[in-house]
Amino acid sequence: MSDFKYHRPSNFPPVVKNLIIINVLIFIGQLTITGLTERFMLYPILPHGLEKYMASSEEGYYGFHPYQIFTHMFSHSPTFFFHIIFNMLVLWMFGRVLENIWGPKRFLFFYIICGLGAAALHLGVQYFRAEQLWQAVQSGDQAGIPKYRGALGGALGASGAIMGIMAAFAYLFPNTELFFNSVSISYQSQMACIGIRGV
Repeated sequence: MSDFKYHRPSNFPPVVKNLIIINVLIFIGQLTITGLTERFMLYPILPHGLEKYMASSEEGYYGFHPYQIFTHMFSHSPTFFFHIIFNMLVLWMFGRVLENIWGPKRFLFFYIICGLGAAALHLGVQYFRAEQLWQAVQSGDQAGIPKYRGALGGALGASGAIMGIMAAFAYLFPNTELFFNSVSISYQSQMACIGIRGV
């Protein structure tokens, strides 16, 4: 006798549901608690000299803190509502399929690893750009300072983890047709995932 049991896939599996709830609660907190967005945003790791320079400047630079590696994944822009709506919609669309196949533990592990990988890549690129900014500041290059000023910008949102979810879905189901209600065109998942992230 076989021990096989059929389990109907869930439309709202537990990890996807809880991730959406956490993101929405933190978003509400960002709207109501002053300064929460700045504390949760992932700021770049700066060269020591530039960090001291920023601390002494009048700009009030908040700076990198290790906990931001995790908190930025659950925060979204409080002024751009489309940011959280899009990320949570994509998490539900693709994440529920992956969680139903992989199970909650494996899906959560993958989600966190994608978010941490995106954070590491962001920190690496921003550190390189911050070194260029520091060289411009030290040399008094007035044209270079505005050019590299973006190195001080932080990262906010679940987009790194969401992109990992989309890439996994496109890899596992490359020929799945996706239908969008507002547009009566079907796309294969690999092309749709590339197009959606391009928006």
